Amino acid sequence: MSDVVNLSAPAIRKTMIDTGDLTFEVDCCGDSKRLALCLHGFPENSFSWRKQLPLLAELGYTAWAPNLRGYGKSSRPTEISDYSVDQLLLDIVGLIDASGYDEVTLIAHDWGGILAWIFAARELRPLKKLVILNCPHPVAFKRGLNLRQLLMSWYMYFFQLPFLPEWYLGRNGAMPIRRMLEKTSVNSDMFPLEVTEVYRKHAAQNGALTAMINYYRALFRYPPNMANTDSGREKITVPTLLIWGEQDLALSKGLAVKTSELVVDLRTKFIPNGSHWIQQDCPEEVNKLMSEFLSIN
Repeated sequence: MSDVVNLSAPAIRKTMIDTGDLTFEVDCCGDSKRLALCLHGFPENSFSWRKQLPLLAELGYTAWAPNLRGYGKSSRPTEISDYSVDQLLLDIVGLIDASGYDEVTLIAHDWGGILAWIFAARELRPLKKLVILNCPHPVAFKRGLNLRQLLMSWYMYFFQLPFLPEWYLGRNGAMPIRRMLEKTSVNSDMFPLEVTEVYRKHAAQNGALTAMINYYRALFRYPPNMANTDSGREKITVPTLLIWGEQDLALSKGLAVKTSELVVDLRTKFIPNGSHWIQQDCPEEVNKLMSEFLSIN
C-alpha cells in the first residue's frame, strides 16, 4: 500500500516471503547476519514498527516486520482453525527458516507478544534475545485474571460472537479501528490522521477483519499449551526485556509484575506516559531501552 511506504522511513523496503503454503508481506530494513523479527499486534500491522526498523538496522540487524497471516497482503486463510496459536507459531518458524539466519531476536507487541512468549517457552528455534512490549507472559495473564482484568478484556469475549464483531468494527469503512487508536493512545501527536488511516484501510480490506478477529476465536477454541512438551518448562530462559506503557487500557500493570516470576533473566521497564501502543506512542523511549538491551553482549 503506497500510504505505508510514504509514511515509513526511506530505508524500509517491502518484499514478499514464501514459507511453503503461505506468503508474507514483510517490511525490511538493514543487511546483516543477525535477524530481528518484529511481530505486531491487533489491530495493527507491520507499519507499527516503522520507528524501530531503522534503529535495528543501525544496531547491526536485518530487521523484518511481517504482516502476520490475515493482515495486509499476507496470505489470508478462511477457517478459524487456521488462526490457532499452533498454526501461527509455524509461521514464525517458517519466516526464521526462510531468512537463513542463525542468530535471531524476537521483538513483539500485543498478539505478537503472545506468540513470542510461547515460541520462546517451546524453544521452537534458538533465540538470542526477546523483547516484549505490553504483553504479559500468558501464565501471568491467567494468574492475574481478576474481575478488573476481566472487565478490561471484555472485547476478547465479544469477539467470540459470529458476525457482530465484524459489523461493529467494519462500520463506515472500518472507522472504529481508527477511532480506537485515537482514543486509547496517550500522545495524540504520534497518531495523526495519516497514521490511523493506514490501520483503518488495512482493516477495511475484504476479509481482513474476520481474519484479525479469528485470532481471538481460535484462542478460545484451540487453547495452546504454553510449555515445551518435552521439558514441561513454562519459564523463559532467553534474556528478555519487557517494556510496558502504564496507561494501557486493556492490560493491567500487575500482569507485568507477575511476569517476573516466569522469566529467568528479565528486565522490566515501565513508561508512565505510554499507552498500550507503546512503540508508536513513545518511540524515543522504546528505542533507547531496546538499544541499551540489545547492545549487551
